[in-house]
Amino acid sequence: MTDTHGPLRIMGEEIENTEDQQVISVWVRDPRIRRHDFWHAYMDYEICLHTDSVCFTKKTSSVRRRYSEFVWLRQKLQANSLLMVQLPELPPKNPFFSLNNAKQITERMKGLQVFLEKILESPLLLSDSCLHLFLQSQLSVSKMEACAAGRTHYSVAQAVHCCGLRRFHSVEDMQKELSSDLDSDSSDCRDPHPRTKGLAINKTKSSPSLGLMGICQEEMLSCSSGST
Repeated sequence: MTDTHGPLRIMGEEIENTEDQQVISVWVRDPRIRRHDFWHAYMDYEICLHTDSVCFTKKTSSVRRRYSEFVWLRQKLQANSLLMVQLPELPPKNPFFSLNNAKQITERMKGLQVFLEKILESPLLLSDSCLHLFLQSQLSVSKMEACAAGRTHYSVAQAVHCCGLRRFHSVEDMQKELSSDLDSDSSDCRDPHPRTKGLAINKTKSSPSLGLMGICQEEMLSCSSGST
């Protein structure tokens, strides 16, 4: 969890600073195996975000990302920051990584969370559109790049609004979710060419005032969030 100008917490008590409290909490959890076909599979992870920071228009969200997308994010952030920020390292890519090795999966998951926590401590990186799309949309890498570059008919804010998953109402709700590891029914915004099974087109209409008819037709998909 990353606190920006937040209170000092000592044994459950809070000592308020003179500045307004802004909290950005991030969790990497719930690893799942996804299969392209019988021979090819990969693992993705749920990224839960809860914040009251003015840097985020959507205060609560949950998306799923795989390791290669984390690699893409680091490369984009490093390039966009013009080397003004030394980015934290990702957990190293292990050529012997096994989708059935619980210890390796846990270590990677912890490393990915530490990476995001350190990223979210940088005010410069918090202004990067790629970071917001990575954390709060389920767009593919190519579509995130196009959206951040202004080459899509929808803006970054519209992509986040349309695709971000709102599941929790408070930090306490999220902590209860994490402790019980029970998933509630939810809907995601998925790539129009999904790489996983069990996905169905979400027929929910978007609000016309948002001008999202195009993005919702092309981008919105839903999946069950029950454990697999």
